[in-house]
This record gives sequence, C-alpha cells and structure tokens, in this order.
Amino acid sequence: MKETILLFNPPEKEKLLKIEMALFPLHVRLKKVRTEQYCQPLGVLAGIKDMAPAEGTHEGGELPDTLFVFCFMEGNRLDQALAALRKCGAGPFPYKAVLTPTNSQWTAPDCFEEIRREHEAMHS
Repeated sequence: MKETILLFNPPEKEKLLKIEMALFPLHVRLKKVRTEQYCQPLGVLAGIKDMAPAEGTHEGGELPDTLFVFCFMEGNRLDQALAALRKCGAGPFPYKAVLTPTNSQWTAPDCFEEIRREHEAMHS
C-alpha cells in the first residue's frame, strides 16, 4: 500500500501549504478527507481494499482540531514525516495516530475522541 497521511480538519491555506511543502520531498500521499466522509472507517479512507465502506454520509460537524492519521508508514519513514511536520512551522499538531488493525475500523470522530482522551490523560 502507498504511504498515506489522512488529514482531517485541515488548517487554513497558509499552514496547509507549509504541510504540503514539508511532505512533498518524502513522496507521501496527503489525502484531505472531506467532512461528509467522516462516517467511513479509517481503513476505507486509507484504501484498504477488503474493507466495506459505510452507508450514507457524516451528518455531524467538523472535528474540533486537525487530525493526522499515518497509514502504511513504519519506523524511519514515520519519523521523517513527523520531523517534517514539526519543522514546517504550521503546528503544533497534538492529534496524530498511526493506522492499526484496531483503529482501521474506527471513524474519524471516534479516533479523534480516543486521542483527545489519551492526550488529556498524559497531560493531567
């Protein structure tokens, strides 16, 4: 599978351009996910072929903040992408996840809520 970063609730145009420029040298696909697609499992959005898409469209609102989900990236490649995002000057971006067999079934709102809880637990 092609290395992909799913981007939910992208920042404004200037910061988004910084993100795109930072990731461009890595040849990583940056997929900006539309709000209507938030009901789809993360694995479907990442392009896992044997996953069934959900019916309908997302009726809720936008996520409270930007969320990155790193798909099919391991070790050094993931470290390179994270370093590029840190250095680009568009962040900080506290809500990041790596696609796993468990969270591949989750929707973006489910994933965001889990990461938010973990983030709060670490910083309290």
